[in-house]
Formats: sequence, C-alpha cells, structure tokens
Amino acid sequence: MDLLRLSADIEQMMVRQNLRGMATLSAHLPTGSYLRVAQLIVGCKGLVLIGTGFPVADSFETDGPVGALVLYKVLEKLGATPLLCCGEPLFSALKDGYSCLQLPVNSADAASFAQQFLQQHHPELIISIERPGLAADGRYYNMRGQDISARCANFDVFFQQACCPAIAIGDGGNEIGMGKLYQAVSQLAITPSVTGSDELLLADVSNWAAYGVLALVSKLKDAETGCGWLLDCQPKELLAYLVERGAVDGVTGLACQTEDSLPPAHAELLIADLQRLCFPE
Repeated sequence: MDLLRLSADIEQMMVRQNLRGMATLSAHLPTGSYLRVAQLIVGCKGLVLIGTGFPVADSFETDGPVGALVLYKVLEKLGATPLLCCGEPLFSALKDGYSCLQLPVNSADAASFAQQFLQQHHPELIISIERPGLAADGRYYNMRGQDISARCANFDVFFQQACCPAIAIGDGGNEIGMGKLYQAVSQLAITPSVTGSDELLLADVSNWAAYGVLALVSKLKDAETGCGWLLDCQPKELLAYLVERGAVDGVTGLACQTEDSLPPAHAELLIADLQRLCFPE
C-alpha cells in the first residue's frame, strides 16, 4: 500500500466534517503530515513530552486528554517513555495513573522552567494536543475570544526552546502549532495562536488526530500489530475516566461524556473507518 496516499486519505478523513474550518486550512499543509508524525513516533525510544489540557472555567475540557492518553499508551507499547505535561487541575486528575509533569499556571518563570527541564532531560519528541497557544499579544484566548491567561500553563516555551521535533495537534486555530499557518488561521473567526511547530496535525476534534496517527503507526508496525491497535481504543471509557475526574465538554461546559459536544459514537465511527481503510478484509 502507498503510505503517502494512505496518509493523504487519512488527512482528508480527519477534517471531513469541517466543523471549524480545518478542511480549509489543510490545503495549506504539505501532504503526508500524519505519516511523518507516525514515523517519528515509531522511531522514538526515549522521552516524549505530551502537553495537553485546555482550561474551561475551573476545570479542563475532554478534548485533548483523550488523545493524549491514546498517544501515551502507544508510545509505551513502542518502548518510548511518555510524560504528560499539564497544569492544574488536569495534573492532579492524571498523576495517579500516568507519569506527569506539572506545568506552573500563569507563571512568569515558564521559560526558565522549560529551559531547565529540557537541558536536564533531553526529550526526543515534544507533542502538544489541544493546548492553548499564545496569541500575538502574549495572552491566551478560548474559542469565544475570552482571555483565559490566568488559568493557563505555558507549554509554548517548550516548543520555542525545543532541540527535537515538535508536533502539534489542533482543531480551531487558537492552539499551539497553529502559528505554522498563521496567515490562513487569521482568516478564521478566532484569535489565532502564533506558536508554530515542526509538524501540524489538523482534525475536526483534536482527540481524533490520535486515532489517525495510531492507524499509520499500526500500518508501519503491522508485522507486530497484526490488524493494528486501533481496535484497542475505547473512546467512551476514556471520556468516562476523565469526566469522573472533573473534565467537562469544551463547547457545552457540561460534565458529560462528549468531546466538543459530540458523543463518542462519532469517534467510534471514525475508528471503524480508519480500520477498514488501513486493514481491509
């Protein structure tokens, strides 16, 4: 199977609903972004930082952490060492079940914190999935244009100082990584992030990008995975796990098992479609 063609098909599948203009943005990215990220993940055996967590009121949204946990688990299977990077309250919600680094919230020392960590630990990859990205004025804004800086930990500084590939995932334009397409994102009805990335993955819902990456990782490792690892994904269970620990839907603000207002059936359908595409019977 032509892997570049497969990646192109997956990239189109990821934005097929075009909920917030990501299909329009995708035309500005070179084909093969999902394949390149999958290849980086497969080749990584060291430390991988996974930043996630988007503040909603005094909580965090379900979109982002689900995908982060999917990536965390596949990296473990591949022999890498994943580390979730998040601020409160997400850090406390995840620290008992996963290796986590607490990012200081609204800290003037964010740059020195990142510099010290990177110099000491030398990660091989840095990934951001649905983390707020700094706007041109140095503040953080949600999809409604509200300033949420007081509740945000700064993960942008890890991207700015990275000496390894930096991968970003987003679905709206205000996330870390969207600075890679700043001019195009500026045409959307959102305050765009200026923080760029080496690779940018677009999706209708950021969580879903993890399934697209996992599909290609499974394909690259099919001698070991057989029919792949996609069928191991349990979106409903991961959503329940997070909601039990305080997560809310980022669109509705409700503590329910949805992501950007969509029930897990949407993710389950996407996973089934990816499985058929990558491992046809």
